[in-house]
Amino acid sequence: MERIIFFDGVCNLCNASVQFAIERDKKNLFKFTALQGEYAKAFLPKLNVDLSQLNSIILLEDGQLYTKSTAALKIARKLNGLWPILYVFILVPKFIRDWFYDIIAKNRYKWWGRQESCWLPTAELRQKFID
Repeated sequence: MERIIFFDGVCNLCNASVQFAIERDKKNLFKFTALQGEYAKAFLPKLNVDLSQLNSIILLEDGQLYTKSTAALKIARKLNGLWPILYVFILVPKFIRDWFYDIIAKNRYKWWGRQESCWLPTAELRQKFID
């Protein structure tokens, strides 16, 4: 089963979220790649994903793409600790969950800042990244 998390590589919040997930992915279920990376640029347009309009984390799980709050909740569901409890919020209608998600996504650079280039993983974490 393949699970790939596509994230905004220059977003400080997104990078912190990836590091958070890596620390709690004890079963090594996820691979990661930046939306700005070559893999995302080559792969996602084949699935009709417009990278210029993307304001979301994307989870590819078993050939299915999930975005925004659904992606975040599906990721939390697989993490170690109490994080899977958050999956109960999947019961909240998607338009409500995504409304909150969109507020954070719209303000992520203003509130958390951004980097000039994508975050580079340490040598020991490189096997978790596609490119």
